[in-house]
Amino acid sequence: MSTRRLYYEDAFLKEFTARVVYCEVLPPDVKAGIPGTVWGLMLDRTAFYPTSGGQPHDLGKIGDANVLDVRDEGEEILHVVDRKPADPEVDCCIHWPRRFDYMQQHTGQHLLSAMFQERYGRPTVSFHLGSEVCTIDLRGPEPTEEILEGAERAANQVIFEDRAVTVRFGTAEELSRLGVRKEVEREGMLRAIEIEGVELQPCGGTHVKSTGQIGMVLARRCTKIRQDWRVEFVCGGRAERAARGDFQLLRQVAEKLSCAPEDVVSAASRALAERDANFKKIRTLLERLAGAEAVLALQAAATDGSGRRIISRVFKDVASEYLGFFGMAITKTEKAVALIGLADGGDLLFAQHPSAGKDMNALIKQVFEQLGGKGGGTRDFARGKLPNASQVESALALARERLSGV
Repeated sequence: MSTRRLYYEDAFLKEFTARVVYCEVLPPDVKAGIPGTVWGLMLDRTAFYPTSGGQPHDLGKIGDANVLDVRDEGEEILHVVDRKPADPEVDCCIHWPRRFDYMQQHTGQHLLSAMFQERYGRPTVSFHLGSEVCTIDLRGPEPTEEILEGAERAANQVIFEDRAVTVRFGTAEELSRLGVRKEVEREGMLRAIEIEGVELQPCGGTHVKSTGQIGMVLARRCTKIRQDWRVEFVCGGRAERAARGDFQLLRQVAEKLSCAPEDVVSAASRALAERDANFKKIRTLLERLAGAEAVLALQAAATDGSGRRIISRVFKDVASEYLGFFGMAITKTEKAVALIGLADGGDLLFAQHPSAGKDMNALIKQVFEQLGGKGGGTRDFARGKLPNASQVESALALARERLSGV
């Protein structure tokens, strides 16, 4: 027995009565977000839209049961519910805010796709209606900002004109003669959505009655997806929330930058320029400080039997790049060796003047073999990181022992 699809007759039907013609227990479906036992119902008629054509299924109530999923089973519609209805004659209601939101997004997609194709020659090859944003994938060259804005403006102009959105039926050949946007090869009678003077497209989804009910279309951003270009967009209530959210974010950024919202870009550019300049200054100061500390360390270090000066030090509360500055400053002196680490992060750096005659890469690997860690480098300069920062002092002591041949 086929299910009578009331959503084809009236997409605005919110409540209806039906008879349960079949009921079975279904196993959990974790992939569909259904962890427990559920029931599958077949009704003699339904206004619940099943997941199909890029549009998600409806939610709502069948008697006292909550609708969790709606599936198209060919001639029949399967309703997945959380309990078995007490009576075969059931009162049903659609979760209307969800349905109307999807109708706004789906009709808005038809309109936006028509504008991209008609005005800019960018056909839509796929569509996804998400819970937060919707996307269409366009084929052809990358849409510029001007094209995105142009398609959005053209779509909103049609929305402001409040043109009729109607359903047409016909064969593929008949719809082709009427100027269908995207031809299909299916045989038999087809259902198509027509936006007056703009769009004719085969579609089995639910749609608003006129373009004014879409509210507004906002094209958000465009990204490369394989050979196509994915455009994110929102319509209706989602567009309102997105616009409000964008303004609130802009206002918060403006407050942080102590400027008016319209001056955010220039203020941010100045802040970035100042940051980069300060970064360079700090880097120069760190390098000078490391050089000064290295001089003091070398003056205080005694030479070993081979004439080498081994500087071993653990630093705290400094940037990891400071190790490099200090190590390079130490190794400008003949037969000098730097064994240094960072207590906060477990970083190690072993460096030497070539005249010291050791192998820093081999030395750091020996330390890692015993204490763990990864890293390496050249004969004169090697660095790495310990898995446990508390072992930095032990690592430096071990390295010094190995250098002394103990």
